[in-house]
Amino acid sequence: MTILIGSCHCGAVEFEVDAPEGLHGLRRCNCSLCRKKAATMATARLTELTITRGEDQLSLYQWNTKIAKHYFCSACGIYTHHQRRKASDEYGFNVACIEDIDLTTLGDIPMTDGLDLSVVGED
Repeated sequence: MTILIGSCHCGAVEFEVDAPEGLHGLRRCNCSLCRKKAATMATARLTELTITRGEDQLSLYQWNTKIAKHYFCSACGIYTHHQRRKASDEYGFNVACIEDIDLTTLGDIPMTDGLDLSVVGED
């Protein structure tokens, strides 16, 4: 069993991802929010991601359809994860929050076209 441990910058929010196959569903997105946060995201089922500390420190941001739920640490502002709009049984989580991750080793990350609302986007 592989458990990935993640946290925001200040450590107020910590989470675990049950990821027996490691990181999967890697992507970036070009929607208006993702473009500005420039995060690399991976996928987890709702049951695979657990907030282990600081759930009360998370701020929720929603826009447009107000279906997707984007979570940020209210202290340091780091995006930790979001519940997807078109795949509501999944979270996207910020790979840069995972302990000991080297983003340079991940290779080419596909881009989701979040600007085209007919495509599965992050919002």
